[in-house]
Amino acid sequence: MQLKKKGEKFMKKKKSRLPDFNKMTYKEEANWWDTHDLGDYWDEFKDVDIIFELNKPRDEAIVLRVQKQVKESLDKFARSMGLNLSTLARMWLMEKLQENLKNQKPK
Repeated sequence: MQLKKKGEKFMKKKKSRLPDFNKMTYKEEANWWDTHDLGDYWDEFKDVDIIFELNKPRDEAIVLRVQKQVKESLDKFARSMGLNLSTLARMWLMEKLQENLKNQKPK
């Protein structure tokens, strides 16, 4: 049991009534929200600052075809890191490219 100090008082950490969405598929999460009202859980959420980068340059797009199981595994792993699949794939591609360029012998 974790205790938090607030002023001179000790309080038990309130257990979330929300399920762990990282352990759910998108379909399971969607079904959960279809049967629950966001308003019932309003006290569970924190305010956040959102920054929109509307003029962020996007040069090119590629299509990468993979098996469904590979995509689902990548998506689950990305979500566990707080990323979306596209961001994780882009990061991994850039890391591998930089590694190969660094190890490449000059011609």
